[in-house]
Amino acid sequence: MKGVAELEDRVRRCRPALEDRGQGHLLRWWHELTLEQRHRLLTETEAIPWDLLDPVIPTHVLRRPTRALPAHLAPADVLPCIPLPGQEHRHRQAAERGRELIRAGRVAALTVAGGQGTRLGFDGPKGCLQVTPVGAKTLFQLFAETIRATRDRFGTAIPWYVMTSPENHAQTLAYLRRERFFGLPEGDVVLFQQSVLPLFSFDGSILMTSRHTLALGPDGHGGSLKALVGSGALNDMKARGVTLISYFQVDNPLVKPIDPLFIGLHAETGAEMSVKVTPKVDDLERVGNVCLADGKVTVIEYSELPLELARARRPDGRRLLDAANLAIHLIDVAFVERVIGRSFQMPFRRADKAVAHLDPGGTLVQAAEPNAVKLETFVFDVLPLARFPLVFQVERAEEFSPIKNALGLDSLETTRRDQIRRACRWLEAAGVLVPRRPDGAPDVTIAIAPSFALDASDVINRRANLPALRPGDALLLE
Repeated sequence: MKGVAELEDRVRRCRPALEDRGQGHLLRWWHELTLEQRHRLLTETEAIPWDLLDPVIPTHVLRRPTRALPAHLAPADVLPCIPLPGQEHRHRQAAERGRELIRAGRVAALTVAGGQGTRLGFDGPKGCLQVTPVGAKTLFQLFAETIRATRDRFGTAIPWYVMTSPENHAQTLAYLRRERFFGLPEGDVVLFQQSVLPLFSFDGSILMTSRHTLALGPDGHGGSLKALVGSGALNDMKARGVTLISYFQVDNPLVKPIDPLFIGLHAETGAEMSVKVTPKVDDLERVGNVCLADGKVTVIEYSELPLELARARRPDGRRLLDAANLAIHLIDVAFVERVIGRSFQMPFRRADKAVAHLDPGGTLVQAAEPNAVKLETFVFDVLPLARFPLVFQVERAEEFSPIKNALGLDSLETTRRDQIRRACRWLEAAGVLVPRRPDGAPDVTIAIAPSFALDASDVINRRANLPALRPGDALLLE
């Protein structure tokens, strides 16, 4: 049979590369597999990028990598969203420049959405999680409605690129199609997949999830840039005339997908990549620290920052390193093409995960504790390569309330609370009396749809149509 001969030829070519690397166990059950299973196993095995992994297995899998701190670490220069005295004209001019770029069709939105909602107790892509306090809107719906409202405001096309993973691509596409892309033109919503890498045991062996499948994991949000190039999405942007990518991750319902002021300041500064930050809530907040490392804008992860630096103070008592990375960026298309298009390999980082895997006898073992190494890349690791990077400080309460945990801090409960609080501030700015409890918390459950308002100024402009609020009200303004 032609199929059998072809598979046997492929396995003969594949086997030496595996055995030379101590990975021959991946073919342990070859003779037990069906033709379809053999094809699946070979397809996954042949896709392993050994040229990338061979150098990092000794340094990142067999031992924990140590990242030496830069010799000179200092606070980054931060530009606040509320202009300092004398900077008002600059902000007004930048906001108009941003609006011009949006109207000209130069800006695209990019949502990094490769994750599942497993940690949140949700079975499906994280973007399909219902997050609003009223109306049961999902993350994808919020983003799509915001992009659609922005398109309507500026009378222009704003393409939306969504990076998925092999694990959730089909589900994400089916969901968006079922919802008719929430009113966006189907041709302006572009899905593309990030790459996956094998997961390793601590002794360097690739783990398997069945006798014909490898344990694989997405290559991190840094993979978005490589995937933009490799999938053709970057060329699609260029064909549309897009020059600037508004990057954000899927877990933040408060994000501004298209921010004219940020866009304008980025353009006026001549930045190739910019980042939004906000002051940290405490010294040890589990966020990246945006700072100057040997003179270059860099993100130092919380786990890499010594306690003495995390707690260090300036002479006036303010925290020395106080710019929390919000994972919201502006990235020039030309910068991605220049850096990634020339085969630049972003540095790998290690994460330890609990991964279900086959034992040597072929039994699936559920891991209760971390037993596997996941290699991933982070998008902010290209910041030091960018010319004139802008660090833009925004108000956390307005733009950042991520969903990372099932309970407690940064959970669905806290983001719904923060959405209500923001909606109430917008209403109070328009003169609406918001009922409050004795502790000051709003005594209403309210959500403001993007179709009603994109920001507080929109609410103020609609003050004549705003309802009176009574204690206990649950209301969706749209």
